[in-house]
Amino acid sequence: MDAVKVIEIKKSVFEDNDKDAAALRRQLKERGVYLLNLMSSPGSGKTTTLIQLLNRIKDKVRVAVMEADIDSDVDAVKILEATGVHSIQLHTGGMCHLDAEMTRQGLAGLPENGLDLVILENVGNLVCPAEFDTGACRNAMILSVPEGHDKPLKYPLMFTVCDLVIINKIDVLPYFDFDMDKCAEYVHMRNPKAGIIPICARTGEGVDVLADWILKEVGTWKTAPEV
Repeated sequence: MDAVKVIEIKKSVFEDNDKDAAALRRQLKERGVYLLNLMSSPGSGKTTTLIQLLNRIKDKVRVAVMEADIDSDVDAVKILEATGVHSIQLHTGGMCHLDAEMTRQGLAGLPENGLDLVILENVGNLVCPAEFDTGACRNAMILSVPEGHDKPLKYPLMFTVCDLVIINKIDVLPYFDFDMDKCAEYVHMRNPKAGIIPICARTGEGVDVLADWILKEVGTWKTAPEV
């Protein structure tokens, strides 16, 4: 009897997506648009963080938001009502991540010209979103204090692909066994170059530092050599 044939389709899917993502990044560069892919687990505070952030930067850069979820338009409506920033909802049809083509379709729903920054709030998940390059200029993720400081050990790829780790809900540090130094150590085990910014999205503490990081990134992207 012949051996069972095994076809490695996962590799080709990722390779094709990587090519699409690289092409999308080049197109964004030509348009002068900076795309930030923001990831996290559900309930970490992505939307609340975005509201605080957008209200600090919306008068300094032309910004829009893409909210990705399996269903509902709750987050897109919340962003629009709380900030006035143009926001669209992306439904993934049951998929737990966005890839480059899905991101491209979302961008097509935004004004083609006149944007400096687009923030993609990816589906809440610490596994699947990290596997797919969306074509973003940078990846960021939010880790909330109640989740624990050991998450970089348990979800290595997420922390490996992220350029920035935002540690949210620092107001509850006294009530959880969360070691900030250990967390930083574990993050840098996965990615020595990753930045770390502690914030509290509820009170706004630390969000000015995050806003400065974003604005600097946007400015650098516009003047950097072609990708």
